[in-house]
Amino acid sequence: MADHTPPLESGQLLSPELPILASPPPPAMVNGEGPQQVILVQVNPGEAFTIRREDGQFQCITGPAQVPMMSPNGSVPPIYVPPGYISQVIIEENGVRRVLVLPQQPEFHPGGHSPLHHPPPPPHAHLPAFIPHPAMMPPPHHLYTGMAGGVGDMSSQYISQYHPAHIYPEQDSHSQHGRPSLVHRDDRTSKTHERLQKKLKERQGGGQVKDSPPSSPQKSCNSPPTVDIHNGIGGKGLEAEQGQLRHTVSSPDKQTGKRKIGESAGKSIKGWRFIIGFGFYGEELSATLELLRPATDYHVRVQAMCSGLQGNPSEAVSFTTLSCEPDPPNPPKKISGTKNSLLLQWKAPCDNGSKIQNYILQWDEGKGTGVYEQCYYGPQKQYKVAKLSPASRYSFRLAAKNDMGTSEFSEVVDLFTSCSVPLPPFPPELEMAGVTWLCLKWQRPASSPKEDDIFYILEMEEEGSGYGFQTSYNGDELSSTIRNLHRSTKYKFRVAAYNSEGKSNPSQVVELITKPDIPGCPFKPVIRGRVLPNSFKMAWEPPKDDGGSEITKYVVELSEGTSGSPWGQVYSGPALEHVCEGLKPGCSYQTRVYCMSEGGQSPVSHSTSVQTPAVPPGQCQPPRLVGKPKAREVQLRWGVPQVDGGSPVSCYSIEMSGPQSEESKEVYQGPELDCSVGGLMPGKTYSFRLKAANKAGFGPLSERFEVTTGPGAPEQCKAPSTTCKSSSCVVVSWEAPPCNGAPVTEFRLEWGAAEGSMQICYSGPGLSHEMKGLLPATNYFCRVQAVNVAGVGPFSEAVFCLTPCTVPAAVSNIYVLKESELESRPQPVYSPSTCLGICWDPPCDHGSEINSYLIDIGERQPIVVGPVTKHVIQNLQPDTSYRIRIQALNSLGAGPFSHTFKLKTKPLPPQPPRLECTAFSHQTLRLKWGDGPAKATSDALQYQLHMGDKNGRFISLYKGPCHTHKVQRLNESTSYTFRIQAFNEAGEGPFSNVYTFTTPRSPPAPLKAPKVERLDDNSCEVTWEALPPMKGDPVIYSLQCMIGNSDFKQAYKGSATTFHVQNLQPNSDYRFRVCAIRQCQDAPELSGPYSPTVTLSSQRNDAALASSAVSSGSRIGTESTRARQSLSDEQCAFLILMVFAVIAILIAFVIQYFVIK
Repeated sequence: MADHTPPLESGQLLSPELPILASPPPPAMVNGEGPQQVILVQVNPGEAFTIRREDGQFQCITGPAQVPMMSPNGSVPPIYVPPGYISQVIIEENGVRRVLVLPQQPEFHPGGHSPLHHPPPPPHAHLPAFIPHPAMMPPPHHLYTGMAGGVGDMSSQYISQYHPAHIYPEQDSHSQHGRPSLVHRDDRTSKTHERLQKKLKERQGGGQVKDSPPSSPQKSCNSPPTVDIHNGIGGKGLEAEQGQLRHTVSSPDKQTGKRKIGESAGKSIKGWRFIIGFGFYGEELSATLELLRPATDYHVRVQAMCSGLQGNPSEAVSFTTLSCEPDPPNPPKKISGTKNSLLLQWKAPCDNGSKIQNYILQWDEGKGTGVYEQCYYGPQKQYKVAKLSPASRYSFRLAAKNDMGTSEFSEVVDLFTSCSVPLPPFPPELEMAGVTWLCLKWQRPASSPKEDDIFYILEMEEEGSGYGFQTSYNGDELSSTIRNLHRSTKYKFRVAAYNSEGKSNPSQVVELITKPDIPGCPFKPVIRGRVLPNSFKMAWEPPKDDGGSEITKYVVELSEGTSGSPWGQVYSGPALEHVCEGLKPGCSYQTRVYCMSEGGQSPVSHSTSVQTPAVPPGQCQPPRLVGKPKAREVQLRWGVPQVDGGSPVSCYSIEMSGPQSEESKEVYQGPELDCSVGGLMPGKTYSFRLKAANKAGFGPLSERFEVTTGPGAPEQCKAPSTTCKSSSCVVVSWEAPPCNGAPVTEFRLEWGAAEGSMQICYSGPGLSHEMKGLLPATNYFCRVQAVNVAGVGPFSEAVFCLTPCTVPAAVSNIYVLKESELESRPQPVYSPSTCLGICWDPPCDHGSEINSYLIDIGERQPIVVGPVTKHVIQNLQPDTSYRIRIQALNSLGAGPFSHTFKLKTKPLPPQPPRLECTAFSHQTLRLKWGDGPAKATSDALQYQLHMGDKNGRFISLYKGPCHTHKVQRLNESTSYTFRIQAFNEAGEGPFSNVYTFTTPRSPPAPLKAPKVERLDDNSCEVTWEALPPMKGDPVIYSLQCMIGNSDFKQAYKGSATTFHVQNLQPNSDYRFRVCAIRQCQDAPELSGPYSPTVTLSSQRNDAALASSAVSSGSRIGTESTRARQSLSDEQCAFLILMVFAVIAILIAFVIQYFVIK
């Protein structure tokens, strides 16, 4: 099929044999912005396409060509085709709808061809042609825009040319120009295309296609959604600049002046608009067209646009792209194979304009090392590889070669050779079994290699069916589940293996049986005979369906209550009746039954309700005593019986029998669970029995419960007697009082320091008690009472007791005296490094006055002091810890030592550091001492610096932890004396030796800028201020001069304050500065800083030419020079400050206006 576009004949008339495109009237549009849709009309070679314009004339376009047209409302007009052809509307990936006119029976023409060498076919010759399916066709690379002129002005060179890809039989489409292919045509795509062609043949009578074929499955993510066409009517319109057009030209990013493609100019022909393809749209004068097809003819023309107006397009220029190497082919496929050979076949890739000459087939020779060798080179598309090993893997790859070069290799494909016929496998084994299914598994034949693809055929025969063995499974799995079987039925199975070489003999036959099904539920159980309070008899019928196996047992379940109670198993066996025993009287029960067989457990039957009759309550527990029995009354309480007989208990009865009579009498009857029985004798034993009643009557009596009434409280005890064993121990003894019918169980002794605040200190059966831990010389009171089961007797009279005196108690606390407390006492010089001042709290004297204290200091001799509470321990070691304890003494002896207290003396005061002068000037001295940092890091060690005055006294300059101090406001050439002292918490240390430091002489002060007065053209006078002598030292001056940009040189040195400069050079600037020099008698000269520089300009004033105004001109020049010098000194800083202020205000304004707003 030729790809050349023949010239268009715009003057041809309409022929009835040509297809006609008649468009309906266009809908209303506002400024051309409607739902426009681009539609491509494909014209095949040898055919013609005719358009009817608004003026009634016709335009004829001959194929091959594709005509891009724009529909303002997105609809497709009816298309009339000649006999033997049908029209088809497809939607490309870029959203452009294409109208194809196809023959009824399209043919596929294999082989490559070049569009550059085939002449165009004769006009109106209906040659069979193949139009690519949208799933096989890459998106078009032509872009279309509006025409400047009408349709009648369009010539043949302006019709965009479409070049379909080369089509090969059963060949996949490949990528072009190095781009990845969009879609690979597989078998499913071929079948879809065949079904589409079949539908087109069936609908060719209508001439229209209802449903468009499916779009490519690999659309770009940016492509618009497809629009289905039904009966020539399109769906939603797409924007022309997004869905229909794609700019593929690499040009500078200049978007100014561009407008939408949908708004392009051109004459409308009944709602349709011609759009000519373009490759660049912008303001540049050159463009690079990219993504073109190799070996393809292209036509280019240029059209100018300005402010929405379009000029006439230029003449078209034709060019043809170059050919290149073929695209990478698909991997070869295995057509057939044996144990020792493989037959490979492949498909030709896209040749990209140059016919493929040869194919290169490489393989790895089965080594698997990744190294490939060439096994075939030639033009054929298939090759047989022989002399291979059975059941082995071989890797192949393919490349195509033409005159332009060799393509890249295809992907590597792994192929296997065949094996021998497998041996019969082992019989299948049962893995799992069900009622209607059997799961079987088998093993792979041991002799077959792993690389061989073995398949299995499982055959089954049902017992008694008469059909023999039937295939149940065919595949490569080693297990299979056979379903839809009969329950409890025997089946025969065998398995056979096969591969590409043949089929093995079947395995041995194995017989398997499906499981039986669960049986049906039994009938509802029924009650037989009378229901007893503790049992009843029930029976049931077997189920109708036994599930294919015999019933092995029945299970009876019983539940107490009407609903919600758990079910319990009461019987399991083959019988059809059962007696339920051990039931509760007056209780409701539910019973049900289910059966079990080899198939499993059946559903439960319907439940049957049973109510047992009630009986009198059971025997009650004996009543119990509440609290202690009184002398004439007891309180009894009991609980409900454990067995109520199936009916609630409504009444209780208490019977009592006396101590000497066996007759019983009822003392209480009622529904309560407690009662009080009175009128009893104290100290007597009575027996009680209990019985309960319900609606069935009274139950049996309980066992006897005996109660003895309580006795009376004991009498008052006599006064107890006391005996002092020591100062802290007293023995108290007493006698037992009358018990009033009950023995005394315990005695209670109260003890206290006051008669009204005694507390119980003993409770027990003893007749004496020893009181310990008492205070010496203290008054105490005590009393006692007796207790029995009847109660507590009254207390005895209180008894007074006095404990004897003893040694003092231990000292509780020891404190360290403060210095303020020591100054008030007439003590010798107190040093915290060798002395410790202590005080303590006086202990209790225990009835005897304390006359002295003993202070123990460890290894030293103890110190005895009088009846004081303070003492200073002297002659101790500095910075040493001591363990101190104190003991008090009275007339009866020494008391115990106090707890040991650890006290420590302070260290000795520190020694003074060495004082140094680190920096000095004529008015200041910086002093440094010690080895620490300049700033203090701790307050433990501090320093005090003294300076001597004129009278020889020292005054304090600094006191603190720092190690440096700067002494200011000193006189020049003067000696000063200093001393330093260190102190800490131990006290102040000694002063250091006196240090003497002398300040140096001060240099002269800076002078003001000198004054320069021009005397004539070649001389000037420089004057400066004078300084007084400095402490008797004379002052001289040094004048320096600089000519132009040279260095300063000394022009004068002396004591005068003026100097005449001679021989001034014309047209030169002079700068002068001056400094003072102090001439010391016994030291070198001291130079002060130089004054500001003053400049003498060489320019002459015009007024100086007059001889009468020479002096006045020089004065004016001098005053101006002085003004300039004063400006540079005082006002220069202010001027710089103002400049910075203005810049800051401008920056703030810029930030406020541009950044914040």
